Amino acid sequence: MQWHKKSTEPPKKFKVSQSAGKLMATVFWDSEGILLIDYKDKGVSITGEYYASILEQLKETIKQKRRGKLTKGVLLLHDNAPAHKSRVALAALLKVGFDILNYPPYSLDLAPSDNYLFPKMKKELRGKKFTTDDEVKEAVSAYFEDKDKTFFMRV
Repeated sequence: MQWHKKSTEPPKKFKVSQSAGKLMATVFWDSEGILLIDYKDKGVSITGEYYASILEQLKETIKQKRRGKLTKGVLLLHDNAPAHKSRVALAALLKVGFDILNYPPYSLDLAPSDNYLFPKMKKELRGKKFTTDDEVKEAVSAYFEDKDKTFFMRV
């Protein structure tokens, strides 16, 4: 209910359009660009098993996109999330042969995805309406494909 004068019509209400909602993505990238983006299904939580399977996918992606980098060694920076520290995930890290860069707690300067990559993407996509998850995925892919190598090296 809203107060208005008897001689005037009540203000019009705008229809709220449905948006695609939130979509969670796991993004792996290096100084040359995006390696792997994995989108989570709604209602599925990140577990050690999920993270272990993503690490396997990441290894295969590095083999395809960055030939010769696996032999030089992969140094992985991830935060201290419980899924990253689970036994299953740590065993998967040993299996794929990635080294871990220790991540100190509450260290903002070592979170390049949170401080550089995602804010720039959010700024670019702000104000756009997406009706389906596929539209969001296409927009994110198009955003990253548009970037050259220097974008990823500025971190």
